[in-house]
Amino acid sequence: MYTVEITHEFAAAHAIVIAGNREPVHGHNWHVTVLLTGPTLDDDGLLCDFHTVHSVLVDILDPFHNNDLNATPPFDETNPTAELIARHIAHELTDRLGPAMAESARVESVRVTESPGCAAIYRP
Repeated sequence: MYTVEITHEFAAAHAIVIAGNREPVHGHNWHVTVLLTGPTLDDDGLLCDFHTVHSVLVDILDPFHNNDLNATPPFDETNPTAELIARHIAHELTDRLGPAMAESARVESVRVTESPGCAAIYRP
């Protein structure tokens, strides 16, 4: 099994609702780690080109950078928790990377760290 890891970070504010109570707006330097896995490589010996994955990840995260997640789609209608952010990134990567990955490759997981020691992992 092969695994490719790509990371990127962005700065954004959010205020999540916990048990019906909205917390104050606050910011984080979010760290995103993406793992792609697959048992075989493409004809070039790649699971997926690092630069392609990073470029797509940057495109997904750019609307969030230096913004309030609560005012940025899709989190203007969804609680912007680390768990839901990880799920959103995983689904977007899967949709956008499709043919750029080796035939058997897939998004294994997306880890979103909002502060040291606090991370959420989504596995599609």
